[in-house]
Amino acid sequence: MGLVGEVLLLPFAPVRGSAWVIGQVLNEAERLYYDPATVRAELAALEEQLTSGEIDEEEFDRREDELLDRLEIGLARPAREN
Repeated sequence: MGLVGEVLLLPFAPVRGSAWVIGQVLNEAERLYYDPATVRAELAALEEQLTSGEIDEEEFDRREDELLDRLEIGLARPAREN
């Protein structure tokens, strides 16, 4: 895009900047959500809730399946360098 195009799009610079920031926040949130260490810690906490009687077997199984799916996705995702 040439100089004229940049000048014409200058009023939209805040929107483009905001979109970039939102994209960065989304990437970081996904990284943390699928981080294997985070998922393993959540699995340990879930098992602790089961042993203390806070949740029943059915709830444990449902949440464990969700966490194992996240772990599988997290391990399959390529590591991104910042």
